[in-house]
This record gives sequence, structure tokens and C-alpha cells, in this order.
Amino acid sequence: MLYFKIHEWQGEKLVAACDREISGKTFSEGEVRFKIDKKFYGDNLIKMEDFISILEDATTANLMGNKVVSYAVDRGFVDSDCVLKIAGIKHAQIVVV
Repeated sequence: MLYFKIHEWQGEKLVAACDREISGKTFSEGEVRFKIDKKFYGDNLIKMEDFISILEDATTANLMGNKVVSYAVDRGFVDSDCVLKIAGIKHAQIVVV
């Protein structure tokens, strides 16, 4: 399960999603601090397999969490070489051009 939120503006659709387990937490590594804020990542809970249709409709996506990022990699949305890790937690962004 994951949390997601859709942010829309000027015809663009940004989908923010994070693993359920990390929602509301903050991760730090070196000088990088990353907060999984519910205002951005949302509080709409969805099954991973149902999330695919939402991701397919996005023009941009911000994904945080080992499960959701691995899911996006496995389905070809994200190149595994482009995945970042912050304190051991996977992070990826998608931009459709």
C-alpha cells in the first residue's frame, strides 16, 4: 500500500507517492534532509497494483520509498540507474517529455 496525491496545474499532472510505512517521517544523510510530508505526498491510500493507472496518466512523478520505486522500475517507468537513495530509502522522479 502507498499514499499518493495528484497536483494539477496548467494542464500538467504531478503525482507524488510514498510507501505507507514512511509517510510523515524524515530521513537524513549527510547534509541532505528529506521529509515525507503528507501535504505533498498525500493521504489517499491505494494498493500498489491500482496505482499503475494513476502513474500512467502523470506528466511528472515524485516517488519516495523502496516499494513504490522498485514497482516503478519493474514496470519500466524508471531506469534503475537513475534511482537515488537517501538514508537507504529509494527516491525517483519521472518527467514525461
